[in-house]
Amino acid sequence: MLRSLTIRDFIIVEHADLEFQGGFTAFTGETGAGKSLLIDALEFVLGGRAEADWVREGASRAEVAAEFECPEPAWAWLAEQDFVRAAEGDRAHLRTVLIRRTLDISGRSRAFLDGAAATLAQLRAFGVFVLDVHGQHEHQSLLRPAAQQRMLDDYGGLTESVADVAASFARWRDARRAVEDAESGMRAAQDQRERLSRIISDLEPLAPEPGEWDRIETEQKRLAHGAALIEGARSALDAIAEADDSLQSRLARIAGQLATLLGYDARLQTTCDAVEAATIQLDEAQRELTHYLSRSELDEGRLAYVEGRVAALHAAARRWRCAPAHLHEELAQAQERLRSIDHAEDLESLQNAAQRAEQDYRARAAVLATARAQAADAMSGEVTRAMQDLAMAGGRFEVRLQAAEPSAYGTERVEFLVAAHAAGTARPLTKVASGGELSRIGLAISVIAASANPVPTLIFDEVDAGIGGQTAAVVGRLLRQLGGMRQVFCVTHLPQVAASAEHHFTVRKSQHADGRPFSRTEHLDDAARIEEVARMLGGTEITAITRRHAREMIGLR
Repeated sequence: MLRSLTIRDFIIVEHADLEFQGGFTAFTGETGAGKSLLIDALEFVLGGRAEADWVREGASRAEVAAEFECPEPAWAWLAEQDFVRAAEGDRAHLRTVLIRRTLDISGRSRAFLDGAAATLAQLRAFGVFVLDVHGQHEHQSLLRPAAQQRMLDDYGGLTESVADVAASFARWRDARRAVEDAESGMRAAQDQRERLSRIISDLEPLAPEPGEWDRIETEQKRLAHGAALIEGARSALDAIAEADDSLQSRLARIAGQLATLLGYDARLQTTCDAVEAATIQLDEAQRELTHYLSRSELDEGRLAYVEGRVAALHAAARRWRCAPAHLHEELAQAQERLRSIDHAEDLESLQNAAQRAEQDYRARAAVLATARAQAADAMSGEVTRAMQDLAMAGGRFEVRLQAAEPSAYGTERVEFLVAAHAAGTARPLTKVASGGELSRIGLAISVIAASANPVPTLIFDEVDAGIGGQTAAVVGRLLRQLGGMRQVFCVTHLPQVAASAEHHFTVRKSQHADGRPFSRTEHLDDAARIEEVARMLGGTEITAITRRHAREMIGLR
């Protein structure tokens, strides 16, 4: 529960130091005095939105701090988030936690939870455990099917069951998707298997080898020009050694002439040496050509084989759209991919898993449906009884469950219906309830559903708008009854509701000498409370009669 709230320079609140107790607490004040600013401050400190102009004019920073008694679920969350590290024994009882958030004029905010820096997401997550706000227009959400379903589940305490069903549905959906993907994959895999099989059946007999294309292409060129090579080599050998005027004989005559001349002039020695070296090189060329010709012959059979091999490799490369040099890689990859397809996950096992997931979902959904049916009966009865006291005598409220396609929310759809009188047929809220009726039904549902809400602190922000008289007294009684189970705050304009509260705060708006407004919140004692309720009853002129009436409403002598 909320123990204290400290506000500094927040909108028009200069400072407020408020302490609270359990039970039902009312906030009253003139319109525009800033009653709802207290709720804004609580939502702000629990991670709500923030605007730079929320810093009070003339101040540099706004600050809000709230101290909560922390129930066990919130305590466990704090420990999980490493905000507290206490002995296990401390977890057995409530503990206060201080939350503080600041906002400067640039719009930057900082937050602290139990003395440690915290993110806004962490503040919001913590807030779920300690505070629940019911706004004055919340009854409008009754017209939305999703809100109706959530209210029923909250009332029946089915939040965990709904989460289990949603998780089970997600598992079933994923399992079905896996089957669909596998079936689609199998069709694609079959097409791919056929293509891979054709590649393998085509290339395996061909048996391309790594590096073969370069070797066979080179050999083909050599064999294709074999006759020209032999003829050219023999002509060169004739010119060097076997012709009548061969190079060797001519070079020998030159060497002899130079040797004779060398006897007369030694300077020809270098030339003689060069001619001798040329003679040696020419002899070597003769030997190589002779050796080459001895090993060369026209192999028409080999040429035919090589040319056939080149044509086969080239044709296969065109068929499978790759380079001839990469045919061996294409074959290896096709063989590997085919093995992978053959070892793919078994479709039957996926179908069995999907069937088990569906069975699990339907079992959980059936349990949830049974619990919802029980909650629907109980909620229908409670809201119908509350309607009799809220100026809707003879009216009937009904929560109807209709079969729906399986979803994350279960296998039924929730619909709220109402009958204006006992003999009337219950029809959907959107077609029957007027604005005033919808507001009263919404209030009844809010109070009844909140009684099942585990959150320790509940705030009702002018949810009693549009009602009065005896109905307002019933609303006050309902809120006080709820205050016996939870800490309840209500911002109200109705004296009947304020008089039912156990604790009473008033909010007043004033001005400084320079005209700047400020809001002040005060806790009222019995005497001040009589004056405030009398003001709410009689307006600006308070008489002895209105004071006596106020005293009677509050129950003071």
